[in-house]
Amino acid sequence: MSRLDINKTYKLYIGGKFPRTESGRYYTINNSSGNLIANMCLASRKDFRNAVVIARKAQNSWANATALNKGQILYRIAEILEGRKEQFILELITQGEARKVAQKEVETAIDRLVYYAGWSDKYQQLFSAVNPVSSSHFNFSNLEPVGVVSIIAPEEQSLLGLVSVIAPAIVGGNTVVVLASESKPLTSISFAEVLNSSDVPGGVVNILTGNKAELVSHMASHMDVNAIVYCGKDENELKEISELASNNVKRTIFYKKSNWENKLCESPYFIEKTQEVKTTWHPTEI
Repeated sequence: MSRLDINKTYKLYIGGKFPRTESGRYYTINNSSGNLIANMCLASRKDFRNAVVIARKAQNSWANATALNKGQILYRIAEILEGRKEQFILELITQGEARKVAQKEVETAIDRLVYYAGWSDKYQQLFSAVNPVSSSHFNFSNLEPVGVVSIIAPEEQSLLGLVSVIAPAIVGGNTVVVLASESKPLTSISFAEVLNSSDVPGGVVNILTGNKAELVSHMASHMDVNAIVYCGKDENELKEISELASNNVKRTIFYKKSNWENKLCESPYFIEKTQEVKTTWHPTEI
């Protein structure tokens, strides 16, 4: 007797778990021939709110983890992704990429994780300072994470783009709620499985799939989100995000990049974008 294959069920990733969307909605992903690849969860506004609550709860303990620990965790993510490289290549091929292109994207994503793991205990030295002052004080400036960051990931290069925006945000102590590529979401949930089997604490990274037009306004206006990263070139969305984010002085970070393989798409300045400067005064004498 022949048997039926057990097809993968793609769910959301919130708080270290894989729930279905609370709305029960889904949308279909088809290949270039029109054949069904998968049914993806269509995340709702409530899913996003739930993810923000969990990300906020996880943020303080993650921010207080040592730089060494954060770097080790990012390196562990890279190790697991390396071990599952062929799976991710096949998923990218299923979504329409050529094998050579897919292999390059997966390998670059792995290398990018290692790159940011290396910066974990170094970016503070680059951006912090001892400031000259005229009074009898020491004046120090150092970086602190902004807190909870909502991210609208790149539509193309769905794995590499996802990694390129998540890694610098979390290595700096932020927690994130990410809306993955709408048209090519398979690797985003598989990447969530990698995160879940690594040492990333639940709630540090939360990944949603769904309709960008439906969720972008909520991601920009939520009052407990401290920064939003938007990857895209739609001028109407850029304007809407800027206006809504101003209601709670939310930091806006816009990436209009089309090729995330470029070396200019990795830099400690990507970490600095989701940091704020804290200045401390300390008397030289007591």
